Amino acid sequence: MSGPGNPPEGAPEGAPGGDDEYRSVVFDESFVRAARIQEYSARERLDGAARAVRIRHALPRSLARQAFALILLLAVAFGFAIYMGVRHPYHADSGGPPPPLAVSVTPLVPAGTVAAVSAADPFAGSPAAAYRVGTDGIQFQGAERVGGFAESEVMQAFATIKDYIGESSLDPKAVTGGDVGAVRNLLDPGQLDQFEASVTRPSGDGSHEATGWLVRFDPAEHLQLVGGENGVRVDGYVTTGQVKDSALEITADHTFVYALRGPGKPATPVSLFTVRRRMLFRFSHQDLQQRHIQVVDAQVAAGPLSCGEGAEGYFRPILAGGHAVGGIGGVNPFAKDSPVGPVCAPLTTAGSASLSPQDPARATALTPPPTAPGSRSSL
Repeated sequence: MSGPGNPPEGAPEGAPGGDDEYRSVVFDESFVRAARIQEYSARERLDGAARAVRIRHALPRSLARQAFALILLLAVAFGFAIYMGVRHPYHADSGGPPPPLAVSVTPLVPAGTVAAVSAADPFAGSPAAAYRVGTDGIQFQGAERVGGFAESEVMQAFATIKDYIGESSLDPKAVTGGDVGAVRNLLDPGQLDQFEASVTRPSGDGSHEATGWLVRFDPAEHLQLVGGENGVRVDGYVTTGQVKDSALEITADHTFVYALRGPGKPATPVSLFTVRRRMLFRFSHQDLQQRHIQVVDAQVAAGPLSCGEGAEGYFRPILAGGHAVGGIGGVNPFAKDSPVGPVCAPLTTAGSASLSPQDPARATALTPPPTAPGSRSSL
């Protein structure tokens, strides 16, 4: 006979519907807490609960702790990002858009016939004999903090200047081959339009001379650097810099002497070509982070060149045995579209003391060209 709590007669022991079915199930505390349905207590039912059970929506305590920790971590990370955005030097004021490059190119005209030099030792007997070879001549003294620019940033500025001078003045691909890609890659993006216009459509307007950006000989002349990059002697200095308008400004003043040979047989005579470049560079924090450079001012004197041919697009040197066509050009004060300063200047080698990084005040091997009253400072 079946009764309360007993299985029906004939039902096998442990059959579904019997009490034995749930004897092996253990409802521990974690199972109870995780249950989504919770029965009201007796007191809650007496208080008039409409339903016998309620749905539990709260997260388990372990998950709640994890969610709180995650929210706290996100809040800390967000606050740190805001702090770094305000304080980190790389996100400081960029100093505004880069100014356009101002250029002054002065051809230096020889007084007579250009002399040939020894192909084996082309610099012997010239002031350039004491100069360093290639990039070894691009030196600077130890860097230190300048205004809001850390010492490491100043060192990065010097390294970028050395790269720029090397790519724009020493690399044979750019100097004799017309490849300007490496120079372009170093420029601040804000100056690329002016650079492209200077290279593709050069003019003597004081801002679009390609020879202000880089030293390059006309590829049509098929000139050769005797010894490649080793055929260039360099001397000069780089200043420690100053901060102006939230940007770091550094001046580099170098003289480059090239041993050149014209096209033809190896016996073709070798002659020297000299370029003085005084460059003002500008850096924002972002430029330093991205390894870019702003070229603000370029004062260039180069020769031997003829005065009337123009040097805004390429340098076309007068080689050994040649002489200048025409004399030294004058300045027309009525021509507002021409520069105020000298169009050409005589090429001399007076003042042959070497300019070294340790003594920037010493004279260079290339005498600066004279300036007309009211013109910009010369080299």
